[in-house]
Amino acid sequence: MPVQILMPALSPTMTEGTLAKWLKAEGDEVVSGDVLCEIETDKATMEVEAVDEGTLGKILVAEGTEEVAVNAVIALLLEDGEDASALDGADTAAAPAPAVPQAAPQVAPQAAPEAPTSTPVAEPAPAAAPAPASGERVFASPLARRMAGQNDLDINAIAGTGPKGRVVKRDIENAMASGTGKAAPAAAASSAPSAQSAPATPAAPAAPAFTTDDPVLANMPEFETIPNTSMRKIIATRLTESARDIPHFNISIDVELDALLALRKELNSKDGADYKISVNDFIIKAVAVALKRHPACNVAYTDDAILQFKRVDVSMAVAIEGGLITPIIKDAGSKGLAAISADAKELAGKARDGKLQPEEFQGGTFTISNLGMFGVKSFNSIINPPQGGILSVGAGEPRAVVKGGKVTVATIMSLTLAVDHRCIDGALAAGFSKELKAIIEDPIQLML
Repeated sequence: MPVQILMPALSPTMTEGTLAKWLKAEGDEVVSGDVLCEIETDKATMEVEAVDEGTLGKILVAEGTEEVAVNAVIALLLEDGEDASALDGADTAAAPAPAVPQAAPQVAPQAAPEAPTSTPVAEPAPAAAPAPASGERVFASPLARRMAGQNDLDINAIAGTGPKGRVVKRDIENAMASGTGKAAPAAAASSAPSAQSAPATPAAPAAPAFTTDDPVLANMPEFETIPNTSMRKIIATRLTESARDIPHFNISIDVELDALLALRKELNSKDGADYKISVNDFIIKAVAVALKRHPACNVAYTDDAILQFKRVDVSMAVAIEGGLITPIIKDAGSKGLAAISADAKELAGKARDGKLQPEEFQGGTFTISNLGMFGVKSFNSIINPPQGGILSVGAGEPRAVVKGGKVTVATIMSLTLAVDHRCIDGALAAGFSKELKAIIEDPIQLML
């Protein structure tokens, strides 16, 4: 009997994903460990490896298909001794099967997109072509249909660029940007010869919850609706929970950077150096050293116990298209500046390309968020649960300081530490901040 290949859960928060690309074709031999396809999740694009061996008998979900639910059957693998005839019984039984169990662990509305996810894949391609002109069924992803409805677009008037002419998210976005695919003309054509149908059609979709449910928005100027991505929804959920449920408090300190900048210049100018260390690399290393000296701040809170981590894994906030992700410098306290610099550059690049693996952004014991490159002087961050602390890094700038009773100029950076008061008390946070300031102002400690 053919082996079902299921849509994997590639992160704890993943409930659905986009099947971005098949790397194996029907009829290809598959060995355990071969990369079958690429899956786009709310966080990154990841490769899916085969667990079993055999021949890829049938692909049930075409590449480019969005909102494929976790555990949905995406393909069938023929085992040794099986041929295409074995697919006859499995084809119709395999694809719908995940829709029933999927509805239980996920939120109820998730069950609805499951049926159309695999059905359009099995439909013949010609059906999509005449749809805009004849009014026949148009193949579109559930997300594309929802976006079209929210933005008063006629799905029949939009050309699909997905598999077999399927209308996908990018087609709706292109239609919104170009102003094409408006619903009113389609409504007039479909409702025969009456002018009464024209006002009726725009009226229904043009009154979304924004205007009817919120009197403030009703009085605001015209706006564009930008649908929330999966990443944006998860960011919103997690940060709302963090701000609501975690008792934050903040400690701010100013540190002098002149000694650190001099050391950075000396290291980067050495002959044959194959690295370029940034100020952020120094901050990562300094935070890791300070946490090793103050392990009571390298913690997480649970209802039963405070977890004190034996290793310092520093998460660094990286802005990417549509959101934010925090790749991790593993065991930063035991790495040199050159190794930290190399790791940071590689992880930031993978984050922006959507190529991070789950183990590269899940975990971390402490987070650093640096907005100094944007000229931000200081700011407060929201803790990234379940971590106990996050450091906000501002810009280094010349400021007047008093030394020995005289006013002089020094390069000053403002750092703001936010901690979870359930596991880190004020004295602990103050001790860590004092240690961090001492290390940054005397960076030779990072060489020890």
